Amino acid sequence: MNRNKSFENNKPLIYLIATPIGNLGEMSKRALEVLEDMDVIAAEDTRNTYSLLSHYGIKKELFSLREHNEIEASEHLLRLAKNGKKVAYVSDAGYPGISDPGYLLVKKAREEGVAVSTVSGSCAFINALVASGLPTDHFYFYGFLSKKGNEAKKALEQLVDRSETLLFYESPHQIEETIKLLFGVFGDRKCVIARELTKLNEEYISGTLSELVKIDFKTIKGEIVLVLEGQSQENVLISDEKIQEKLKFYMSLGVTEKAAIQIAVAELQVPKNRVYKLAQELK
Repeated sequence: MNRNKSFENNKPLIYLIATPIGNLGEMSKRALEVLEDMDVIAAEDTRNTYSLLSHYGIKKELFSLREHNEIEASEHLLRLAKNGKKVAYVSDAGYPGISDPGYLLVKKAREEGVAVSTVSGSCAFINALVASGLPTDHFYFYGFLSKKGNEAKKALEQLVDRSETLLFYESPHQIEETIKLLFGVFGDRKCVIARELTKLNEEYISGTLSELVKIDFKTIKGEIVLVLEGQSQENVLISDEKIQEKLKFYMSLGVTEKAAIQIAVAELQVPKNRVYKLAQELK
């Protein structure tokens, strides 16, 4: 067990500072005061951080800590902190460590007895969740899916039975493929596309996945959070036997297996992969 007070006896301390996800006005007074007091500010992208600091008239030594140098950079920052330097780490937007580098720095700091303290600020998935209209009492944040379709599909299949609201980050280049993949794996659940949060073009697009797959995806630009309805108790209560009865009925009418699966998914609003597996068992 390790009890570690953050502000005790001027011991080594590293700040994690959340930065605006869009609107620079969300930078808190305390965050600016802490940044002004630092000797070294580490950043995921020093160019972005330089622009942010310049906006507030802050001039500091910047150091790059990104995914490709995170181990070495973390060790360097810890040495600086142990030698009495005041050190902070910021990501490009939102919280360090949330789908961004920072975890290894914190892990190593805790292991070596260096205190870590956060300065609060914006978080894209929290902003999207609380404004989505979907349940907020329990939620599961996944982050970015793999860009490889098979890996993303396998990851989503592990989430099908979760009752919590599900949250994902996505880019405009992948959004069409991801929405179609969600529809194929989860069935016709409610979903919200939240984009450009806190910026001038902020937009929330709410609907079912069957509606969202029809969007003109060329109009979906900027950083995106997907908020997806969790598995409902109603769908859980639909038995395998009932689904197979539906499939048998449709196919008895001369409908192909593929069409029967599509009809069952739409009518019962259950995940396509579940219906497909039950259809294979009928053979």
